[in-house]
Amino acid sequence: MAYFDSDALRFLSDLRAHNDRVWFQANKERFESKVRDPMLHFIADLGPRLKKISPHFVCDPRPVGGSMFRIYRDTRFAKDKSPYKTHIGAHFWHAKAKDDSSPGFYLRIEPGASMTGAGIWHPEPPALKKIRDRIVADAKGWQRATTGREFRSACGMVGESLKRPPPGYDPDHPFIEDLKRKDFATSLALADRDIASGKLMDTVIDAFRTTAPFVQFLTRSVGLPF
Repeated sequence: MAYFDSDALRFLSDLRAHNDRVWFQANKERFESKVRDPMLHFIADLGPRLKKISPHFVCDPRPVGGSMFRIYRDTRFAKDKSPYKTHIGAHFWHAKAKDDSSPGFYLRIEPGASMTGAGIWHPEPPALKKIRDRIVADAKGWQRATTGREFRSACGMVGESLKRPPPGYDPDHPFIEDLKRKDFATSLALADRDIASGKLMDTVIDAFRTTAPFVQFLTRSVGLPF
């Protein structure tokens, strides 16, 4: 089943070229019919499929307050005052998460830059320490989660790292480069042709399944069930 058609990416490309409120209001119906509503439909259908990977992650298809991020940018402290994002994204979080310091799955649709993602972005210091400590305590488990053939070939680690080993950790640890990470996240690129494909759901689920051992390690590191 195809959730999006080529008009979804065309709208986002047009928005990049005309990122202002006058243009958006004149094209709001296009946004709702070609981008917003298909994304909400996709999120609703993704829920049962994601539950088979882990029953603890939430796919919430509500248009406000659910898994889909708002198209509106928060420009209060930004130099770029463009009012709209030029992509549509969705985040699938852990049901028992109390803050942003928990792993999740992610989907972004953007012309030339669509992707799936998994992991944890900018964890708070207590969560970051728990992850690092578990890597030290279970180095073999971390190796299994991050060095499988499919994971290595499909996923790239993204985010920031320290320049020096964090205090209290052995600089000669075999996974010192991972211990230096400030973000524990991966991304897998999606081609534009994937977005309008009838196989988009299978492609996203396959990506989430590939990263599931990685997310499982992180989830259990911060004390949550997978």
